[in-house]
Amino acid sequence: MVRDPSLQPVPGTSVRSLSQKRPRSVARQVFVLQVAIVVLLAAGAVLALVLQSRHDVDREARTRSVAVAQTFAHSLGLRQALLTPDPSAILQPLTEVTRKDAGVDFIVVMNDQGVRYTHPLPDRIGKQFVGTIAPSLAGQVYTESVKGPLGQEIQAVVPVFADPYKDGGKVVALVSAGLTVKNVTGVFQRQLPLILGTSAVGIALATAGAALISRRLRRQTRGLGPLEMTRMYEHHDAVLHSVREGVLITDGGGRLLLANDEAKRLLRLPPDAEGQHIRELSGLDPQMADLLLSGRETTDEVHEAGDRLLVVNQRATRPRGRPEGTAVTIRDSTEMQVLSTRAEAARKRLRLLYDAGVGVGTTLDVQQTAQELADVAVPRFADFVTVDLAEPVLRGDEPTAVKSDLRRTGISGIRDDVPLYPRGRLIDFLPSTPQARGLSTGRAELVTDLTDAPGWHAQDPPRAKAIVDYGVHSLITAPLKARGVALGVVNFWRSEKEPFDEEDLTVAEELVARAGVSIDNARRYTREHALAVALQRSLLPRDLPELSAVEVAHFYLPAQSGVGGDWFDVIPLPGARVALVVGDVVGHGLHAAASMGRLRTAVLNFSSLDLPPDELLARLDDLVQYIDQGMAGGDGAEGGLIGATCLYAVYDAVTQRCTVARAGHMPPAVVRPDGTVEIPELPAGAPLGLGGFPFESAELQLSEGTQLVLYTDGLIEDRARDIDEGLVLLRSALAHADRSPEETCREVLAELLPVRPRDDVALLVARTSALPADRIAEWEVPFEPSAVGAMRAVAMAKLEEWGLAELTFGTELVLSELITNAIRHGAAPVRVRLLYDRVLTCEVFDGSSSSPRLHYAKTEDEGGRGLFLVAQLSRRWGARYTPDGKVIWSEQPLPDPEETGPA
Repeated sequence: MVRDPSLQPVPGTSVRSLSQKRPRSVARQVFVLQVAIVVLLAAGAVLALVLQSRHDVDREARTRSVAVAQTFAHSLGLRQALLTPDPSAILQPLTEVTRKDAGVDFIVVMNDQGVRYTHPLPDRIGKQFVGTIAPSLAGQVYTESVKGPLGQEIQAVVPVFADPYKDGGKVVALVSAGLTVKNVTGVFQRQLPLILGTSAVGIALATAGAALISRRLRRQTRGLGPLEMTRMYEHHDAVLHSVREGVLITDGGGRLLLANDEAKRLLRLPPDAEGQHIRELSGLDPQMADLLLSGRETTDEVHEAGDRLLVVNQRATRPRGRPEGTAVTIRDSTEMQVLSTRAEAARKRLRLLYDAGVGVGTTLDVQQTAQELADVAVPRFADFVTVDLAEPVLRGDEPTAVKSDLRRTGISGIRDDVPLYPRGRLIDFLPSTPQARGLSTGRAELVTDLTDAPGWHAQDPPRAKAIVDYGVHSLITAPLKARGVALGVVNFWRSEKEPFDEEDLTVAEELVARAGVSIDNARRYTREHALAVALQRSLLPRDLPELSAVEVAHFYLPAQSGVGGDWFDVIPLPGARVALVVGDVVGHGLHAAASMGRLRTAVLNFSSLDLPPDELLARLDDLVQYIDQGMAGGDGAEGGLIGATCLYAVYDAVTQRCTVARAGHMPPAVVRPDGTVEIPELPAGAPLGLGGFPFESAELQLSEGTQLVLYTDGLIEDRARDIDEGLVLLRSALAHADRSPEETCREVLAELLPVRPRDDVALLVARTSALPADRIAEWEVPFEPSAVGAMRAVAMAKLEEWGLAELTFGTELVLSELITNAIRHGAAPVRVRLLYDRVLTCEVFDGSSSSPRLHYAKTEDEGGRGLFLVAQLSRRWGARYTPDGKVIWSEQPLPDPEETGPA
């Protein structure tokens, strides 16, 4: 919207904006008053017309109703129709025709009891009339407004006399006619637009006239009233002479029209300067005079006026639309220049402290944190920075006392050839050095001139001279403390900047104080991490057993952010079998490591029972639930096993079958001898500790040379990739069957191991072997005691064939006892198997599930010493159950080849 230029405020009147509650101008007040009067008069007129119209419409409705009712009551033939047997048949058509012609909504004829003979709604005929009939029965005409069958109605009730020519006689019937309020209101509503339109036109004309008058008055007074103009000029004068900014106004001829007190002070103008020409003003700087007379526009130009720096802004004034002079503002920036310099220095220091808070302590590594502290202060605060920490701090321990032997951990500078002690140097500061004093007192020290610092020079005179000759001139040394304990010292050196001062000392103390907390946190984390790693590694298997069934390679790496609960194990089982286990406990730290140790111990114990994988996981799940329930009432929030997964596989080198069960763990990878990589779909099972979910096992047929790869999710999952992508990379890394387990392990780690793993990584690679057929002997045993002797004979012959004659005596006794027990206490079928591996294994199968028990016979007992003899002759013995019964087994160590010679 374009505003009329004549309505713009004149120069100087903008002072009114200082008051938000600005009083209205005279023109505005007059306009508002005129409009209010017009609107009030128009509203009154409209209200009167509306009330009058509504009254006239209502009166018209009553009058019409009475007229129609009286006309029909005096109509010829009405009384004769009333005397007929069925008055409604005659009167109903007549009333409907009359109602439509008369423009009413209903005509009702009723008897003197109020029962209708006619009605616009035929279902209302014969029913009681709704309204008052007592006055009409008395011979009166009565009008009223009632809620009838057609809605809200205005109706008139007139009597029908027995003698039509004589009023006041007997009333034989009544006639009612009327209109509904809706139709009456419709008449009024049809009249209302005309009323409102006429009123609106009147208001518009009156408002337009008032606006024209107010516009002309506003143009003449420029929107101001007398009181407002007086206040404006009073405020203008007060502000003009009290503001800390010089104001000058000149005309087109170079004459000074206005100069406030600040302008006179800054430009050294005489008191009577107004009215004089610029060239005639004494004390005015010539360059400033030339600028004022030039009339050119300037924005924040800096000019010298004696010993002051003045910032000048100049604009042309256009009171009548053309340049007729200039308006100049002047500010003294001499003090602001000094304050600006100090503020900029303070801003840089605050920025340095902020960056130190963000950039120091990004990791929980002590050495990295020390280097970050050195880097953040160069070159903004110092030219060179060195950080020296106590030896226990680097190991994660807390210094017990103040020591002067520190190791240089961080160093940074604007150049690399400074002759300071290098990183890694162990420094023993002398008591005379500021570093040693700072460690003792706990306060930072400032050395403004290193050439005059004999205590510092005494530490290493040749190196001190080289440092001074290099150009390093000042030093701030601040002890690095946390919780009142000195962790080391930080040295700030300057060579190109101005020497350090007291303000820099405060900044250095603040900077080092913030970094001290980060280094102490890193130190404490280093200690906790080292303890957790030590505990984790002590709980993991150190040396895996040598087995004929598999060739194993393994790898374990704790997470950088904290040791987790990943673990693995290889457990030898009887009968040329081996158990491969890998698991993961949720969480990190000592609790996770300890929980892992408990689970590994439990698996070792359960595996000694030679349980199937699914049953072993079920018992392990019960154990985890028991631990959680037992710790639920403890004080620690980390008492139970928050969650754990496990995969348990048993490989049989005789049958070359692998039985696998898992509890929420990643499935293994199978690398076939032809290089094909499979990840079999195994029943997942729920994680340990949930309870109520069964575990299922699956059998894999693994030919000789197949590699079985077990791993934890920390290997394939990382921030930069998801599990699916990790599995693709794992398949690619495993697609080489010609590698040994060690080579496969290295290739997988090179392909998938994250640079900084956020979770533990456990990897177990097992290449399967098969027990040669010529080292397996198996016989079916007839279910009768006489078969024992024959089985001893064939078994001893097989031992002679294998070159194990030294084991014939013990093996004969073991087999004799085991077969006899199977026939006496077991069930058919009975089978004997000998396995010649790293040990000689004797296995007796029978169809009974009864469990044998070692019995210590008394002196007078004649039997019960069989299993005792088996235990004495065997390295170990035991029983395991199969779907068809059980197996009693016994292992005997092989004779030393050096003692027996070649077979």
